[in-house]
Amino acid sequence: MNQADTAWMLVSTALVLLMTPALAFFYGGLVRSKNALNTMMMSFVALGFVGVAWAIVGYSLAFATGTTLLGDLSRAFLRGVGLEPQGTIPHLLFMCYQATFCIITAALISGAIVERMRFPAYVTFITLWSIIVYAPIAHWVWGGGWLSKLGALDFAGGTVVHVNAGIAALVAAMVVGRRRDFKTAPLLPHNVPFTLLGAGVLWFGWFGFNAGSALAANGIAALAFTSTMLAPAGTLVVWTLLDMARSRRSTAVGAATAIVVGLVAVTPAAGFVGPMSAIALGAIAAFPSYFGLLIRARTSLDDSLDVVAAHGVGGTVGALLTGVFAQKALNGVADGALFGNPAQLGIQALAVLATIVYSGALSFVLLKVIALVTPLRAGVSEEGAGLDVTQHGEEAYVHAGGSAELPAASFDTAATAQAPAAEPYPAL
Repeated sequence: MNQADTAWMLVSTALVLLMTPALAFFYGGLVRSKNALNTMMMSFVALGFVGVAWAIVGYSLAFATGTTLLGDLSRAFLRGVGLEPQGTIPHLLFMCYQATFCIITAALISGAIVERMRFPAYVTFITLWSIIVYAPIAHWVWGGGWLSKLGALDFAGGTVVHVNAGIAALVAAMVVGRRRDFKTAPLLPHNVPFTLLGAGVLWFGWFGFNAGSALAANGIAALAFTSTMLAPAGTLVVWTLLDMARSRRSTAVGAATAIVVGLVAVTPAAGFVGPMSAIALGAIAAFPSYFGLLIRARTSLDDSLDVVAAHGVGGTVGALLTGVFAQKALNGVADGALFGNPAQLGIQALAVLATIVYSGALSFVLLKVIALVTPLRAGVSEEGAGLDVTQHGEEAYVHAGGSAELPAASFDTAATAQAPAAEPYPAL
């Protein structure tokens, strides 16, 4: 047991836990005011339901000894998880740290189905998803599973967190369906300062997310910390230039989006790449996510807050570029293609593909099964009135519209057909 490592991991665990409330503000600012509380609650509720599911069975399936596909139930209900060392930190602390990853991964999915999914169905989905989808993939990569044995590199969750959540969000958006006023009414952010606040706190918490994944207060933690500082900076520069070239304006939502995309992209690479490689990785990652977001805005897919473009595409690009920029001289693990090991890129691609197939298929089945028990989406009048009132009996802004912004009785898509379309690329 090492006291410095324990102290650092206590701080890192708190930082990552803070990321889920930060995500609530990030997402909450991007929706209409009548759905702000519901959107934020979709993140906050994960702290409870997913956290408890992780302690009961998720941790065991992810990190207990089992097969190369799944851990066994020897750690269920945290049996044998105490103050004994796990590496150089207490086993309980390691479990808590990993719990924060599971919680925010499940919460990320909500961005694709805000403003129309019923809250009970959503809570059921993310709770079961954390056990059936997240835990097995975490075992594959971090729990001694088949991808780790194959040599896949994922320092802090490119495949386990971001590709996983991105494909689940895509499936959820398709299964739940579009908002009823999608493309017929302006669906613009109601509080951009909330979104900027969320992005800033996410970046702050992400130092625990990435540098904490070293599981020690050591040089690799410092390397990951540096990458987490520099990669989003590179993304922000490129994204701002793309915005200026496209529209001659640099938007606040664009800046917040860029920061998150850069953080997502560097996550799998954080402890494996040098500072200049981190900047290059972040800069490169801006392009596919930026144009992916623009393309999605012109399709019929209602991925409300563009989880797929930011996390799915960003996580995929980051995982692949890890196989390009990784340096064994820095991390002692493996080189990437740029340093003489092109095979690593193929391993990274296989890890991404396996995550997409498993998460996509199981997320689809899970949603369909839940739909047999309870409706997935709100009714016409509920969606029209806003999910704050209909799902929670509360309003975010009683004196600024709230549910009165669009009364249920007036919710008629035909009547709003002439409304101006939302600006493409409105949100993350």
